Amino acid sequence: MSTVYLSENADESLKEYIIDTGHVLMEVKKTADVYDGIATHPDIYICKICDQLITEEGDLGYNYPNNVKYNAACVGKYFIHNTNYTAPKLLEFAKQKGLTIVHVNQGYTKCNLAIVDDKSVITSDEGIAKTLESTTDIDVLLISNGNIKLKGFPYGFIGGTSGRVGDAMVFHGDLSEHPDYIEMSNFVFDRGFCLQYFDSFELEDIGSIIEV
Repeated sequence: MSTVYLSENADESLKEYIIDTGHVLMEVKKTADVYDGIATHPDIYICKICDQLITEEGDLGYNYPNNVKYNAACVGKYFIHNTNYTAPKLLEFAKQKGLTIVHVNQGYTKCNLAIVDDKSVITSDEGIAKTLESTTDIDVLLISNGNIKLKGFPYGFIGGTSGRVGDAMVFHGDLSEHPDYIEMSNFVFDRGFCLQYFDSFELEDIGSIIEV
């Protein structure tokens, strides 16, 4: 039985789905460590590396870039982040695990990466896409910006709406309303996974869905 980390502000339908499919739900509660828009986001406080969670220890700052120290993405053999801002213990752990360190300019790296499997990601960040395509063997689906809610901001990011839970790529909200829905669904299906989303509310960034 796996554990799924999820914002306390996630819609109840997603929480029920996690529980009904046999997973343990861990809700991330709001803190005053970072600004309100991301204060319940799991990917601000924890990073999953090689099926292990590395958690922040009170070393976050309220604003960017001090709030992105743990917002890295581990995709297969690659550890991806703006390494200028990575928490030292996180970077050291990644190196100990033998991961290839990939520097990108985007500090909110995990927010911007929907990780489908060890070699496949979806992103709207052109800089991340260009770096991964030129320096790794990761398959990248580049989608359009926007069309995702994030409290206090013009829009959120695809990584923050989603996460792999078992054999399903799960999205918080109605993925079918996204202009790149067909491309994303085909990308997921082509890799042997199913798709789970919720058409009763708008696609919203909640700081990733993290299964361990």
